[in-house]
Amino acid sequence: MNKKIFLLLSILIWAVEMSGQWSLKTNLPTIYINTFDGKGITSKTTYVNAKMVYMDEDSHITQWDTIQIRGRGNSTWGLNKKPYRIKFLKKQRLLGSEKANAKSWTLLANAADKTLIRNALASAYSEFSALPFSPSYKFVDLVLNDTYMGCYQISDQIDIKKKRVNIVEQDVPLAEDADISGGYLLEVDGFKDGNCFTTSVYNVPIRIHSPDEDEIVSSQNQYIRDYINQFENRLRANTFSDAEKGYRAIVDSTTLIDWFLGTEITANIDGYYSTYFYKDQNDSLLYWGPMWDYDIAFNNDYRMQREQGVWTTAYSLMTDIGYGQTKLWINRMWQDPWFSRQVNRRYNELLDNGLVDYLYQKIDSLTQLLNRSIQLNYEKWGINQRTYHEIVLYSSYDQYVTDLKDFISEHCNYLKDAFANKMPPEPTPDFVPVEYFYRILNAKTAKAFDLSGTNVCQYSNIVNRETEDWIIIPANGYFQLINRSNGLALNDPTIGTSTPTTNIGTQLNVAQRDTTDTNQLWEIIPQGTEGYYNLLNVSTQHIANLSGGNSSDGTTIISYTNDYRNGESLNRLWYFIPTKEAIPEEYTGIKEHEPENYALAYNPTSQHLHFGSDTREELTFVVSVYSANGAKIGTFKADEEFSMLNQPSGTYIVTWRCGNKTRSVKFQKTN
Repeated sequence: MNKKIFLLLSILIWAVEMSGQWSLKTNLPTIYINTFDGKGITSKTTYVNAKMVYMDEDSHITQWDTIQIRGRGNSTWGLNKKPYRIKFLKKQRLLGSEKANAKSWTLLANAADKTLIRNALASAYSEFSALPFSPSYKFVDLVLNDTYMGCYQISDQIDIKKKRVNIVEQDVPLAEDADISGGYLLEVDGFKDGNCFTTSVYNVPIRIHSPDEDEIVSSQNQYIRDYINQFENRLRANTFSDAEKGYRAIVDSTTLIDWFLGTEITANIDGYYSTYFYKDQNDSLLYWGPMWDYDIAFNNDYRMQREQGVWTTAYSLMTDIGYGQTKLWINRMWQDPWFSRQVNRRYNELLDNGLVDYLYQKIDSLTQLLNRSIQLNYEKWGINQRTYHEIVLYSSYDQYVTDLKDFISEHCNYLKDAFANKMPPEPTPDFVPVEYFYRILNAKTAKAFDLSGTNVCQYSNIVNRETEDWIIIPANGYFQLINRSNGLALNDPTIGTSTPTTNIGTQLNVAQRDTTDTNQLWEIIPQGTEGYYNLLNVSTQHIANLSGGNSSDGTTIISYTNDYRNGESLNRLWYFIPTKEAIPEEYTGIKEHEPENYALAYNPTSQHLHFGSDTREELTFVVSVYSANGAKIGTFKADEEFSMLNQPSGTYIVTWRCGNKTRSVKFQKTN
């Protein structure tokens, strides 16, 4: 008999024999798969030919005479309830018209997860955070070779395709003039499977999923290896936190933060062992995700232990206790203040948008949907037996669900504080004087600027000692410091030509106030995160310094070296403490005058900021420009222009202080 006729007859006989046996096991769709000749599925690499019937919730039947099926997974392939990968001869929209049209699909067993829904819950977070690709899924009952196998989850295969990782798929074979800048689907893969290389800086194993290892050519291999090594070099460099020179210049920050938060919110201890990311064509950025393989997440892995009992992941960061070398990258990023600020901002935004309630609702809807299938599944597999790494074992499904919900609540509360504790201290802000007297105290001795006659020295901080009280007022774009006891201005009397590092050591004094004398004008420069400042003289470019760091009363304060140690030497650091005693009326005459009619303007053509005024000679104050997130862009004197040419579109805030009042204006820049 002709082989083709024989095959058709065998399929027909099988269909007739099976027609009476196809029925829904529960309210879920049921998939029937029978391998040809009942052949067992024993390999993760070799496909077996099979037939498949899909019966949807309404008992409508779709048949495929020939599909292929093989095993999948790593450690989960060794479990009794096994996961599979199925492959059709032609592309199928297996999950509906709005989902991917593809040949390859996964059948996840979720055997290590007694709730069966942790993978689905991770996809739900991905959708909530709006990551570009969230694996689609549908729960089904699976019958394999006439044997009921349990509740399974059909899901997308992680590959490059529309409705999956939707980036350019490079041509095969590759043309000589082809653009090989993308797309690449990559994975930090602790198992080091497939086409894998190790990075040059952090020794991270990277698997190239696409282009496929049977199709990729040497130029593509070399390109993506060099690109990932460039990312690592930027991450390791001293300039790593610089927005242009560091790693951020080639990383998509939105997917990075949302993927990272997904790993921590789900407490996936293998999230840094298997991390997917990708690069598109004609795009310089690396994108993070999709989220995949979360059956041991949400506190479902007993490998994390303390000496006394189980160490649940509810009160831990995966960057501290999880497996995998992506942690090396993330822990370096934690040292970048931008990263920690973005993590905190985005996490609190997700919480405010109702993340926890959303996950609870998703759990409730899934468990209601799966109720009958769950009962049937555990009649076969047992619910109170340890299958893999489960931390807890219960006798009922509802107890597992309650445990999952409790974990989400506890862990999300923990993360709020854990992320906040990772925040670097806020940098010392720009100095903005208020209408009080100030005490100027040394960072090392906590003693105050004082006078010995007209010379300046330090003295113990004594209440009501008027020689220690100073009025700080704007003057010609800088500051004057006026002593309360005599109305004289702090002065650097250095004689002769000086540079920041020469002609130093002159004792500071006070002199008759003269706003045109640059020896009386000072910059107050913030340093570090402790609220300390340098006092820099405009004329000499010297820093006010406590001579020798001596703690004795009467130690001179001198005009001293201005160099890289300004932020380190406590002798040069001062903190300004307002006394909360308002400046009396008799001192009001020394306040800087604010022009009556002036206004800030932005010229969109030249992209310059400037002030307009009928009395431009009164525009002596200094102006600061900030981005919407609080980053300082620069400063300029009010009688000058400030270029915004190199700044991106967005909202900016301009602030200045004049006439002892602080002003601010917000404006929108568009290119």
